[in-house]
Amino acid sequence: MELRVFLAEDLASMHALIGELLSSIGGLRLVGRAATEAEAKLWLTEHPGEWDVCIADLMLDQGSGFGVIAHAAANRGQARIVGFSGYMSEGIRAHCLRLGAEAAFDKADTAGFISWLAQVAASAADKDAAD
Repeated sequence: MELRVFLAEDLASMHALIGELLSSIGGLRLVGRAATEAEAKLWLTEHPGEWDVCIADLMLDQGSGFGVIAHAAANRGQARIVGFSGYMSEGIRAHCLRLGAEAAFDKADTAGFISWLAQVAASAADKDAAD
């Protein structure tokens, strides 16, 4: 089973890049995306139970990924949430975790982000095999 990924990111070039990244890792498929906090919250509200992973950029066209993380966490069920930003610091990372993210990565830490996504996909595959 592929995990369904929702992406809150304002840069169209990142949409394509993350879509390719998910395909290359395997077990992950982009099912929705939004460029603003309001659009992301609306998508998450209108698609309950239809996403397994939420990737939230912290700097959006309007609003922020912090609001997306908090909204996703309040409605996540078993889904996983990750903050992703070019402006990550220990304080920002801690805030993401307090809001409900499982992890938060600087966009420069591509290896860490890819590793986390691969672990999430592998964990889901292992669970499917056990069921």
